[in-house]
Amino acid sequence: MQREELDEADDLLGVDNLTEIHDNNPEQKYIHYQYIADKGQSLLRVDKFLMDRIEGVSRNKIQQAAEANCILVNDKPVKSSYKIKPLDKVALVMDRPRMELQIIPENIPLNIFYEDDDLLIINKPPGLVVHPGHGNYTGTLVNAIAYHLRDMHNFDADDPRLGLVHRIDKDTSGLLIVAKNPYAKTYLAKQFLNKTIKREYVALVWGSLEDNEGIIKENIGRDLKNRLLMRVFPSEEHGKPAVTHYNVAERLGYVTLINCQLETGRTHQIRVHMKHIGHTLFNDERYGGDKVLRGKNTTKYKQFVRKCFEKCPRQCLHAQTLGFKHPTTEKEMLFTSELPDDMLSVIEKWRTYNQSNEL
Repeated sequence: MQREELDEADDLLGVDNLTEIHDNNPEQKYIHYQYIADKGQSLLRVDKFLMDRIEGVSRNKIQQAAEANCILVNDKPVKSSYKIKPLDKVALVMDRPRMELQIIPENIPLNIFYEDDDLLIINKPPGLVVHPGHGNYTGTLVNAIAYHLRDMHNFDADDPRLGLVHRIDKDTSGLLIVAKNPYAKTYLAKQFLNKTIKREYVALVWGSLEDNEGIIKENIGRDLKNRLLMRVFPSEEHGKPAVTHYNVAERLGYVTLINCQLETGRTHQIRVHMKHIGHTLFNDERYGGDKVLRGKNTTKYKQFVRKCFEKCPRQCLHAQTLGFKHPTTEKEMLFTSELPDDMLSVIEKWRTYNQSNEL
C-alpha cells in the first residue's frame, strides 16, 4: 500500500504542499488522505476501503463525504458503494486544508445580512481568515459560523456537506453564502458550477483604463516559481480558463474605481487579471500594488499615496453583490453590501486629490 498524506497548508491561498483538485471556488478541494490500491486489491466498497485506513473515522462520516462529492477515485467523485479495483487512486478531499484540530466554535461577531433555514449571507470584514489552516487554527470565519449555528439540530462544523459554498481572500471584504444543510450546499454549488450565480466586485486599481468596459479571458494557474502567487498563462500551456468582465465606475486620475463581474472563480482571479492588463489593485501587496505605480515623482505625492495605504492597509477589493436562486423557494435573491469604511475613505481621498487640480 502506497500512502500520501499532505501536511497542512502554510497559507490558505496555496503553497507547495497544498494540492488543489479544482480552482473554481465551489469545487475547490484539498486532499486530506490519498491511497493507491495494491496490484492485488480485491473488489471492495470504497467506504470500507477508507474505514480500514483512516484511524477513528466512522462509516457514516465517510458516506457523508461521498454524498458531498468528497471521495474521489482516479480524480472523479464516486458513491460510497463504488468498488475499489487494483491500482485505483483514492482520495478523501475537503473544501479546506487539513488541520490538526477539529473546528472549535468561537464567539466571534458576524455581520449577518440574511438568514433562513437553508442559508446564511455573511458580510466578511477584511483581515478575517475564512478557513482554519496552519498558523490560523482559531479566530476564523468558519469558527464563528460554528458558534452561530451551534444550537442547530444535526449541525456538525466538520461535515463537508455544510458550510461555506465559496470563499474570498483574507484581505478581501464582502458577501459569502453559507449552506445550513446538504441539499442547500449542493443546490448552490451547482449554480456556481453552471455560472448562474451573480457575483460583482468593486475594486480600486492603479492607472486610467483605456476603455470604459472590457472582458479579460486569460488562463490562470499557480506560479511555477512562487506558489503563493497566481499568474496568467497561455491557454495551451498551463492554468484553467478564467473570465472577468469589468467596467469603469469612476475615474480618479492616477487610479480608477471599477466594477467586476465573474464568470469563473479562480483563486485571485480579479487581482491577477487586472495586473495582467497593467492595472494592479491599489495596495495589493502580493501583486505589487503597494508601491507607487502611477503619478508624480514628488515627495508630496508619495506621502499622499502612503496615507492612502494606511487608510486601507489591504488590496482595495470588495465582494459587493451576490445573486442566486434560493434552494427551497427557487426565487431569485439579490444581496448588495455597502463598501467598507477603509475603501470609502481611500476613494474619497482620491476624489479630493483629483479635484484639487494637482494632477
